[in-house]
Amino acid sequence: MKAILMTAAGDPDVLQLQDIPEPTIEKPEQILVRLKAAGINPIDTKLRRRGTFFPDEMPAILGCDGAGIVQAVGAGVKQFKPGDEVYFCWGGLGKKGTGNYAELAVVDEYVVAPKPKSLSFAEAAAAPLVLITAWEALYDRGRLEEGQNVLIHAGTGGVGHVAIQLAKIKGARVSTTVSSPDKERLARQFGADQPILYQQTNFVEAVLKWTDEEGVDLAFDTVGGQTFFDTCHAIKVYGDLVTLLEPDYSIGNLKVARNRNLRIGLELMLTPMLRGLVAAQKHQGEILKQCAAWIDEGKLKIHLNQTFPLAEAAAAHKLLETGSMMGKIALLS
Repeated sequence: MKAILMTAAGDPDVLQLQDIPEPTIEKPEQILVRLKAAGINPIDTKLRRRGTFFPDEMPAILGCDGAGIVQAVGAGVKQFKPGDEVYFCWGGLGKKGTGNYAELAVVDEYVVAPKPKSLSFAEAAAAPLVLITAWEALYDRGRLEEGQNVLIHAGTGGVGHVAIQLAKIKGARVSTTVSSPDKERLARQFGADQPILYQQTNFVEAVLKWTDEEGVDLAFDTVGGQTFFDTCHAIKVYGDLVTLLEPDYSIGNLKVARNRNLRIGLELMLTPMLRGLVAAQKHQGEILKQCAAWIDEGKLKIHLNQTFPLAEAAAAHKLLETGSMMGKIALLS
């Protein structure tokens, strides 16, 4: 089969299209998927630049997100049969035998969900990682409840645009930061109640005004850096702050968070995959099933910005690394 191999850590040119042997089912609970598309996420570009989690297993196939058609199933598979259309987040972190920048992938049944019927394969492949990340950050870490006020940073990014929608499904009011009028309009389409042009307006002051100086119940930081520490000022006493990034204590401290009795949550949806936590992986599969239902009901949308042929994975990485993307990118197998 054809696959994009990462031959070494470095710039996008280390991603090369090559012919490699087809993967085969080795365990009863595995399924073989003929991939129609693979999603591209920031973790892919980070691993490409700095190296994968499994440096001794190079070369690697990147890509955690995939969507395609079941081609074969192991003897223990109960939920799927050949011909089923599916989507999933699995592999792509450097472990040999995994990764979705390819034509075929072998995946454990319990991380897979039926593809939303209303989505193309490219749209479906763009969805899993960001859906799971936003769900876990808002619902599992942040314990979001109906009627609460939420601040979501970068509301038109891959994670941000689905986080807005998941917050609205839960019945929350949403404020979000964006960088341009075009992104402000898009954020409103996703359901944001108060988009904030953070380059023109101090987002802390805007949030406090929006909440009658009380602050939000929950803030979701997808940016990191100084934004993490500044956000502490925008959260109510006894509120929650969930971040996707490791706080950089060389540029700030948690004094404000401590004085406000904030609960800090760290979200890394890759943990179950990296640690082999089957129960958590099954939970993530269930998240995808519920989100598929909401997508087909019209409650949740995936904003696919652009697609590239599989052979042009390097060009897709270059576009993502410009940092100005709205929504997601996918590769077409």
